[in-house]
Amino acid sequence: MKYFIPLLLILLAGCSDSQNTRRYDARALLKHKCGICHNLDMPPKTYEDEKAPPMMAVSFHIKDFMKVDNPAEKRGDFIAFVTDYALHPAAEKSYCDKKSLADYGVMPSQKGNVSEEELRAIAAYVYDTYTKERFLKKMEEAAAFARLPEGERLARRKGCFSCHGIDRQKVGPSFTAIAERGEKPAALAKSIAEGSRGKWPQSRNIPMPAMHDLDASQLRTLSEWIAGLKP
Repeated sequence: MKYFIPLLLILLAGCSDSQNTRRYDARALLKHKCGICHNLDMPPKTYEDEKAPPMMAVSFHIKDFMKVDNPAEKRGDFIAFVTDYALHPAAEKSYCDKKSLADYGVMPSQKGNVSEEELRAIAAYVYDTYTKERFLKKMEEAAAFARLPEGERLARRKGCFSCHGIDRQKVGPSFTAIAERGEKPAALAKSIAEGSRGKWPQSRNIPMPAMHDLDASQLRTLSEWIAGLKP
């Protein structure tokens, strides 16, 4: 029985910490509390006037250089380190290399800006989100996107696939069906730029909105890609 009470206290403490973490929108906290200085993209973009290293680099660096006796404890140690460092930063605690410390300096204490509970939620999210597995997956997705025809890349970036499929009707007709009608790229470009209504019986009451944010070159690229889908 004498061992039961300490064990119960440990379990309750663990449950409390888990509940506190779930109580917060960690992604929003990361954006509003950390995104002011750290780039949150993965893979990150780099800028000449960066205030702090990208969050992906922070996560990878701490994971790589933090020594733990038991790998199962690494996540907890990561959360504890980030929480402590954000409130009590010091060069001797940092896992940054000398050049990074010289470039960025030691981060200012975040006391008064973020609570310990919020920091634990942020640290847990960073640990789970900025992983090498997710980074490699994103790089593979980017490479696959780069291999697509220019017109399809443009259509995906502009949200055209929300209403159209390549060979499947959605809200609007498929791109292949549009191509099979035989309209010239110039006519397609006009419909895209100005919008249209009533051209397709199955979506007669749903207008095609005008795409005012496409310039002449983009309209030509998109319309030629659609026209080229004709079998």
